Amino acid sequence: MFSFAITARAGRARTGVFETPHGPVETPLFMPVGTLGSVKGISPQELREIGSQIVLGNTYHLLLRPGPERVRALGGLHRFAAYDGPWLTDSGGFQVMSLGHMRRISEEGVVFQSHINGDLIELSPEKSVAAQEALGADIIMAFDECPPYPAAPEYLEESIERTLRWLERCLEAKTRPDQALFAIAQGGVDLKLRRLSAQATVSFDTPGFAIGGLAVGEPKEAMYPAVELSTRLLPEGKPRYLMGVGHPEDLVASVALGVDMFDCVYPTRTGRFGYALVPEGRLNLKLTRHLDDPTPIDPECDCYACRHFSRAYLAHLVRADEMLGLRMLSLHNLRYLHRLMEQARAAIREGCYGEFAREFARRRFGGEVPGWFRRALEEGGHWA
Repeated sequence: MFSFAITARAGRARTGVFETPHGPVETPLFMPVGTLGSVKGISPQELREIGSQIVLGNTYHLLLRPGPERVRALGGLHRFAAYDGPWLTDSGGFQVMSLGHMRRISEEGVVFQSHINGDLIELSPEKSVAAQEALGADIIMAFDECPPYPAAPEYLEESIERTLRWLERCLEAKTRPDQALFAIAQGGVDLKLRRLSAQATVSFDTPGFAIGGLAVGEPKEAMYPAVELSTRLLPEGKPRYLMGVGHPEDLVASVALGVDMFDCVYPTRTGRFGYALVPEGRLNLKLTRHLDDPTPIDPECDCYACRHFSRAYLAHLVRADEMLGLRMLSLHNLRYLHRLMEQARAAIREGCYGEFAREFARRRFGGEVPGWFRRALEEGGHWA
């Protein structure tokens, strides 16, 4: 029911096809985040039109509302949310970090205080798996502890050991053969502990593996050695998922190292703040200089916003706080990342990923390329 085939390589970058019960997906890919079963402001039809392949939902938030059993009774996420392509659900492990002020960790699991009404919510490996089975996603994630940055080595080590014990419990609790459970390697930016976690995690031989605990506030110079090490240690024949990463430069650098999957709220949140992603960085549509600009956001983009609207019109909508403007910027930003991954896949297949990544860097950074980006390309065999 689940298989992963590598279809092309260029250095450490690779393209692949991951088969799921709701269809195959091509990697590398970016997954839009639909925390509550909806990508904010974007319809399922629009997601398909812009090239989305997998949508991500969040177990913690869907547990609070509308509740996994209600979703199950209404046909699972695929029918309930009217998106019949593959889904992935996070386990709630990220909220262990992001809601650190509202939770208590024990060996049994985590007790959260609901951010909605203050109720106490218990989430354990078994309850996370049960909730994800009710939600019905194609890919479900093991319940883990995502540590904050910075974190003391002693805390990281305890967290890794607990996450491994929780992984065992997740696998024992899993009952649905039509769902692939991905394990998550942790370790922060401590390379010794990152190695320990990855080596222990791969022994469970799950259908895919995630790199967790990064992009949580650490500098890029510390993040990329951890990504590079992780992709060397995680199995070659399984998908590698870098969790919570969505900045364009991070996608290009991480694909160079052999990462296959990404997710992040960045493109839609950035759109709601009035910013559009373009090859040179971000375009601030709140600035008055765009009010008389008749050009599209990005002449190279084929999204609905770029085909139909000018920067002037979108800037007007943003300044007037009109819903359409923020929706169109979110749509454009998602399409920008999907196009970036389509271009990356094409470059890998043509054996010219290095040229693609260097041209991306020339436009994105203008002058000097940051050392972390160049080193990632060098490690991946893409910097001539």
